Amino acid sequence: MNFEFSKRGKTIAMIMMVIGLISIVMGFMAHDSHNRFWANILVNGLFFTFISLGALFFIALQYATEAGWSIMVRRIYESTVAYLPIGLGVLAVVFILGSFHVHHIYHWMDEGTYSNYIVESTIGTDHPEYRMEAEEGTTVENTYENNTNGSFYDKIIAGKRAYLNQPFFWIRTIIYIGVFIFFARFFRRKSLEEDEVGGSEIHITNYRRGALFLVFFAVFSSMLSWDWIMSIDTHWFSTMFGWYTFSGMWVSAMIVAVTLVLYLKSKGLLPTVNNSHIHDMGKWMFAISFLWTYLWFSQFMLIWYSDIPEEVTYFQLRFEHYGIPMFFMVGINFILPMVILMSRDAKRNVKFLVTIAAIIFFGHWFDNYLMVIPGVEFDHWHGLEWWEIGTMIGFLGVFIFTTLNALAKAKLVPQNSPYMGESEQHHI
Repeated sequence: MNFEFSKRGKTIAMIMMVIGLISIVMGFMAHDSHNRFWANILVNGLFFTFISLGALFFIALQYATEAGWSIMVRRIYESTVAYLPIGLGVLAVVFILGSFHVHHIYHWMDEGTYSNYIVESTIGTDHPEYRMEAEEGTTVENTYENNTNGSFYDKIIAGKRAYLNQPFFWIRTIIYIGVFIFFARFFRRKSLEEDEVGGSEIHITNYRRGALFLVFFAVFSSMLSWDWIMSIDTHWFSTMFGWYTFSGMWVSAMIVAVTLVLYLKSKGLLPTVNNSHIHDMGKWMFAISFLWTYLWFSQFMLIWYSDIPEEVTYFQLRFEHYGIPMFFMVGINFILPMVILMSRDAKRNVKFLVTIAAIIFFGHWFDNYLMVIPGVEFDHWHGLEWWEIGTMIGFLGVFIFTTLNALAKAKLVPQNSPYMGESEQHHI
């Protein structure tokens, strides 16, 4: 049984992409400083890439644990991973432009923050971006200026230079991208190969590669959160931030998977996916929502209770200038799943699941928004603008188009898996 990506579905996705394109153009023109514009591209790039990464993690987890129940819905996760190269490409563009100082989302990328002395350029001396770090052997025409007490040099950032420097950042980023794309393509290729060949050999290979990927992912999921998000607030740090980011990407992936399964069921597809499969997916969405809430509260409580200046600055900025959306985001992502998805029947109710999944989906998008924008806009933020919502709709359109297109290229249910019988007879 195959899924056909209808013309109507393609048209809707295209309309969303057009809305996004118009919003991106208007957003670029709306501000003289383009930091907020590129920060929004980063927010959406991170959010939808994280959904694909969360799905890739879940596939590897199922292989490594030899789980049987999820065979029936594995193609859903595989199709979600199809967006990964696009998302990583968007992030790479943002990072490249930051390296060339087109935007200043990552303050540590400005070399002048590392040096006590700078050399005045003969052009544009009033603008910090035209200043170059002093080097030995410079000519006598250059004018040296002590920058220790200036606004450009930053002692704290300079102290983190061993880790936060562009060559090392790019080495790490290229490794992340390479490893993720390699495993995404490997799992997809082996899954399709299993449809034709069958047997246990491919399953054993996937089992080993799944365990190997989890080792890489355990390290990289935390490190990329430090590199791509936490370094925006360069003065701040949290030992729990990697786990917090990971829980957000995991629950977002589960939300998308549940929504896709219910969508396909409404079209009369996936007849072998029963209420027990949907119930288990609902339990994952419910459980990971609690994990996310636990990590958010633990991070906040420890920082608030210890009251160390270099730690509280992160929440101080967000509570003073983003307080209402901050608490609203936490409420959506915690209270709704807790109240509505607690009972067994609710996790089997299609209307409940779809409604809650959609709300939590946008709640976690806003979580990503609040991880990035305050470190860029500081106290100059005056609310969510229409073009930011339109940009998100455009990215969502690309994500939907890519996912459904990948879903239509293979059988909806994998064939010849050793655990096929167990999955078909899954009942709880």
